[in-house]
Amino acid sequence: MPEMLSQERQAIICERLGREGKVVAGALAREFAVSEDTIRRDLRELAAAGRCARVYGGALPIMPPPPQHPFAERRDVDRSLKAALGEAAAALVPPGSTVFIDAGSTNVAVAESLARRGERFTVVTHSPAVAVAVATGEATETILLGGRLDRETGACLGAKTLIELQGLRPDIMILGACGADPLAGITAFSFEDAEIKRCVAGTARTVMVVASAEKLGLGAPFVVLPAGRLGHLVTPSAADDDVLSRFEANGTTVTRVPFPAA
Repeated sequence: MPEMLSQERQAIICERLGREGKVVAGALAREFAVSEDTIRRDLRELAAAGRCARVYGGALPIMPPPPQHPFAERRDVDRSLKAALGEAAAALVPPGSTVFIDAGSTNVAVAESLARRGERFTVVTHSPAVAVAVATGEATETILLGGRLDRETGACLGAKTLIELQGLRPDIMILGACGADPLAGITAFSFEDAEIKRCVAGTARTVMVVASAEKLGLGAPFVVLPAGRLGHLVTPSAADDDVLSRFEANGTTVTRVPFPAA
C-alpha cells in the first residue's frame, strides 16, 4: 500500500470502526505498512478528538451511555432470562464461599438463586436489593455496605463504601458489567461505580460476569477489569459465538445458558 498521510489513515480507521465495531493496532500496522507506534499515535489523536475509545491493543467506537432508567424499572425487564442466568451462575458458587455480589438486576437473580440453594454462603454487597434477595436464604450470612445510594445503579457508592471495602478478599466477585469485550475488557459507564468494581475485582480470587447478549462486544468509558482477568462468563447461548470464543482464548471459562421458553 502506498504511503499515506495520517489523515487518510485515520479516515480509513474511523470508517472501519463504524463498519466492524473495533480495530486492532497490529493488524492496522501490517495493512498500512507502518509501525505499531504510528498506529498508536493515530489512535491517540482520534481518541483525543472524541472519535474512538482506545483499548489495549486497538480501539472501539465511542459508545454513548444508554438512557438512564432507574434500577427498579430494569428489574422487570427480561425476568425469565435473568432467572435462567442467575440459576446457572449460582450453581457455580461452591458452598461456604464468601461472595461479593455487585449491583444489577441480573445479579439480584443470582442472589435469589443462591438463597434458594439453602447452603451456607457469606454474601457481601453494596446493593440493598441484592441484600434483601439473598437474605431470604436462612443459612446465608449477609453483609450490606453503606454509602450514598445511587438511584440509577441501585448501589451504595462513594468514599464510605470504599472505606468499608478495605480488607475484603472474597472468594468470588460477581461483577455487574455495562460492557464486556475481549479487547476492552469489562467496563462501566459511571466513574464512581467503576471505582467500586475495580476495588473489589482487584482483591477477589476469581471474578464472574453474568451478562445478557447485548452487553457483549461493547466498551463503556471506564475500564474495570482486563479481559484476561475474567475467570468466568455466564451468558445466553444465543450470544455472538465469535466474541465468546475470544473470551475463551483469553482464558475465561464461558457458560452458555439456553434461552428459556416463552
